[in-house]
Amino acid sequence: MTQPPPPPPNQPPQQPQQGGFGPPPQDTPPQDAVPEAAAPQDAAPRPPAPDLAKAPEPGYGYPQAPQPGRPPQAPAQPPQQSQPPQPPQTPPPPAPSGPPQQPQPGYGYPQAPAGPAVSPQPPAAAPGYGYPAQPGAPAPAAYGQPQQPGPYGQPTPPYGQQPGYGYPGQPGQPGYPVAQPGYGYPGQPTMPMHPQAGGPGQGPGAGVGKKFNAQVAIIVGAVVAIALIVGGGVWYAKSGDGGKKEEAGPAGPTGGGGDTGGTGGTGGGTSSGGKEKVPADPASDVLFKIPMPVIKKDDSVGVKGSWLTDKAYVKTGVNEIAGYDLAKGTKLWSVALPGPVCEASRFATDDYRTAVTFQASTADTASCDQVAAIDLAAGKQLWKKTVNSGDYPISFNNVTVSANTVALGSTNGGAAFDIDSGKVLWSPKPADTCYDAGYGGGPKLVAVRKCGAYDNPELHIQTIDPVSGKVISEYKLATGIDYASVVSTEPLVVAADVGDSAGDGSGISDFFSIDNKTGKLRTRISVPGDQYAADCEGITRIEACTGLAVGNDRIYVPTEEHDGTGQYSRTNEVIAFDLATGKQTGQRADAGDGYTIYPLRMDGSNLIAYKRPPYDKGGQVVSIAGGSFKETKLLENPATDAVHDLETSMSPEYSEVLFSQGRLFMSEVYADDGSLSSGDPQYLAVAYGAGS
Repeated sequence: MTQPPPPPPNQPPQQPQQGGFGPPPQDTPPQDAVPEAAAPQDAAPRPPAPDLAKAPEPGYGYPQAPQPGRPPQAPAQPPQQSQPPQPPQTPPPPAPSGPPQQPQPGYGYPQAPAGPAVSPQPPAAAPGYGYPAQPGAPAPAAYGQPQQPGPYGQPTPPYGQQPGYGYPGQPGQPGYPVAQPGYGYPGQPTMPMHPQAGGPGQGPGAGVGKKFNAQVAIIVGAVVAIALIVGGGVWYAKSGDGGKKEEAGPAGPTGGGGDTGGTGGTGGGTSSGGKEKVPADPASDVLFKIPMPVIKKDDSVGVKGSWLTDKAYVKTGVNEIAGYDLAKGTKLWSVALPGPVCEASRFATDDYRTAVTFQASTADTASCDQVAAIDLAAGKQLWKKTVNSGDYPISFNNVTVSANTVALGSTNGGAAFDIDSGKVLWSPKPADTCYDAGYGGGPKLVAVRKCGAYDNPELHIQTIDPVSGKVISEYKLATGIDYASVVSTEPLVVAADVGDSAGDGSGISDFFSIDNKTGKLRTRISVPGDQYAADCEGITRIEACTGLAVGNDRIYVPTEEHDGTGQYSRTNEVIAFDLATGKQTGQRADAGDGYTIYPLRMDGSNLIAYKRPPYDKGGQVVSIAGGSFKETKLLENPATDAVHDLETSMSPEYSEVLFSQGRLFMSEVYADDGSLSSGDPQYLAVAYGAGS
């Protein structure tokens, strides 16, 4: 889950250069201990790398995992198949007619370590086509042999339901800093980063994806056949473990250029399992562009927040929130604010009311101590509040909405308001020794509550009543986990970087699936940072997770990019994990050669995902069926140089992306003076629309 360095605003990603609530009980041992140098025997097992053997095999040329200590070998070509057309030996010249240039991989990008020399492993145990290569990984066991436990060992039994207790409060011990950010960077210890693709010979999949050799194909085919004959019985028994729960087969068909699946039927219908309509023609046009606001030289201002109503696209601007016509982009209304928006709830009520935090002025010394409820349908501010800690207002780090409650977290404690009236539901208590660092909203309200010393905190994940603040259930993370993010509140999924083992700044090494009724751990899922790509900013922004979706009692996680079948192409997949067992379901959605796929949200039982395009195509939005994983194309943007450059300047890793009813909205989260744009026009947001 590589998190590369921050991007210059409005700069396109570039091609790689070639070459609340009282002290919690302490009477039950944690289930998620941080790994030591020697792996404990009773910790959760590290699941295997993405199990793609159950997915249909994509075209030949797909990268294979090299054996440790040996030079990567060219994967075998399936016999009796013709070689697909190859892209040009070199990409076209730089923009505007070619792919944009990108810096070489920076810190955090997974490298290909050299392992000790080992005996060759049977090819039959190698992963199937489409699996991202994993240099340095342990050699897989032969068919039928038990797999070695991961570094965390086996999970310990979950502990029982924890009793509820009082309201959140201010920490009793000194040393908890209150963020006092300057103008334009309120409460932001981190910011979304540029994607970073590895060049040839770097990262997962290095040295693979090259041309095939007919002799190698024959030899490997013979070895595989022998292995299947000898170990056929145990192979079939093993392959049924955790992979036969689907109603239909995994992973839809793959095709060149990422054009996977069909249109899903005749135009005007809806994709099965969801509400999104399938257009007769998914080809889109640019509907409108919102110009970047003018700000003073060498300045940068936060513009987080975008929402959709039935009539408007709503976007935070500089010191304002404005609504725009969905089709034409005409400004419908505007709510002026005295300072920039710091944080915005990603959730709203059913009647389109939400909340934001903002600064009381544009002064560099202003903090994020103002909270307001905004009616996105009427285009007006409902109320504005502050919460004091002693004689000073609290600077809030995050805000969310659940039911009719606005909940805010900070290092000084949490607070909540009724979204209708602005009535205070709870606020920090001076005598409290724990505090609510933040909340996850939406269907449920979940608090991440911190107790203990600043340098050795205890984190409690509490499902709470959104009106009274009463604790419904609680799960205690192991001591040594400093930060946690709420990925989903229903079902409850929490992400954490256990022992800083992710190694890439993504904030994710493990997901914890928790029963929000009992507080018991259902399962723990290990997602190594060098194999999976997603990001959670759990230090202060508790529910700021990107590249993930939760639904169907599964979590959908993208893999890291790896070599595609083309000479310079990169690609990835989305893998599904079962939230009850922690195992991969066998479902895989391939981005397609040159594309990179990102989960956006659920649409009923379907997954909505965005595909960032290669240099010569437009981006796509697809609906992936929850059962069969068949992809249905809902939108495809133009491949012209002007539109492509515009689209790729707002990649999902560091921009806001919304899709609904055939329209794709992409927007910036920071506005600047345009000094890095080389004179090109800059836009706050861009909307694309497909045909009916």
